[in-house]
Amino acid sequence: MSQEPPETLDRGSVTDLEAVYDINVTVSAVVGKATMQVSQLLKLGRGAVVELDRRLGEAIDIYVNNRLIARGEVVMVDDTRLGVTMTEIVKSSQ
Repeated sequence: MSQEPPETLDRGSVTDLEAVYDINVTVSAVVGKATMQVSQLLKLGRGAVVELDRRLGEAIDIYVNNRLIARGEVVMVDDTRLGVTMTEIVKSSQ
C-alpha cells in the first residue's frame, strides 16, 4: 500500500519521514468495554449479549500501538465490511 507524502510538509521533513513509511503499526478500534467475573464469562453461550460501557452512536476510541490517538465512528465500507472514520484527534499528554 503506497501513500504519497503529505503536501503540507517541507521537502526536508518529507524525506525524513520516508524512512518510517513501511513500518507496520497495530490499529485498534474499541467499541466498548465490560468487566465480569470468570464465572460469568464461562456461562456465556452462543447468542449471549454482553452490555458494554458505551451508548449507541457514542464515539469509539482509536488506538495505534495501544496508545489512544483519536475518536471516531463505525462506518459501513461495503455490504460485508466495517470501517472506522476519525472524527477527533486526541492530543497527547506527553
